[in-house]
Amino acid sequence: MLEIINLTGMKTSLRNQYKNASNILARIQLHNKYSHNQYGWFPWIFEQLKMQDHMKILEIGCGDGSLWLDCDIPKEISVTLSDISSGMIRDVKRRIGRERKQFSYVSCDCQKLPFLDSEFDLVIANHVLFYCADIEKACNEIVRVLKPKGKLISATYGKKHMKEISELVTKFDERIVLSSDHLYDRYGKENGSDILKPRFSKVEWKQYEDSLLVTEAEPLISYILSCHGNQNQFIVDQYNDFKTYVKQKTLLGFYVTKDAGIFVAKK
Repeated sequence: MLEIINLTGMKTSLRNQYKNASNILARIQLHNKYSHNQYGWFPWIFEQLKMQDHMKILEIGCGDGSLWLDCDIPKEISVTLSDISSGMIRDVKRRIGRERKQFSYVSCDCQKLPFLDSEFDLVIANHVLFYCADIEKACNEIVRVLKPKGKLISATYGKKHMKEISELVTKFDERIVLSSDHLYDRYGKENGSDILKPRFSKVEWKQYEDSLLVTEAEPLISYILSCHGNQNQFIVDQYNDFKTYVKQKTLLGFYVTKDAGIFVAKK
């Protein structure tokens, strides 16, 4: 019962967090500005898709659509972008643009996909599955809508990912928790393969090599405030002190570990 209450609370928090693209943009901008790997997360993900002519692609939890902004897609390929947030779908439509006719948009829960069996060649889940209340149900839905020999590209991270940021806020105020749930424990680098293997014929992990060196306080603070923990409850009343604290930490560069990648799972 306690787990159900926690998941329900997380779902409510996420709905509020992702009514539109503003919070997710704060996170993406930190990575874009300070990542050591200049190739970039989204270009790297796009490269792993290995798209072929006439493919039907579904992205669940598409967020702000950053994966598709700076890429050329053959007209023969169709891409369905879906997200549980109608506000996010509204924002992503604006970002992608009406002239890109390969794209369609659906607001839906990935635990109950409104698509036919064996409809898609490829499903993309970029840092999505660990948010699902029922991960197994979401995985079963993905398998259902995938064609025979279809493929899932599923991004997640490991236990060390961004750990320095959590340590930073805890040292400022030990009451602050950036996430009430360790999402990597639900579906992460260490256990994702065990979740996927019963449903797919082949599962492979691909690591994205990267780290951050943050040299300014404001983008790091924006990232911290965008998290779905209790940080705003404690930082707002101490904001000037917190800003001074973060400025001191970033003065000579603040190193952040990144431990992320994708599972490539073939049906």
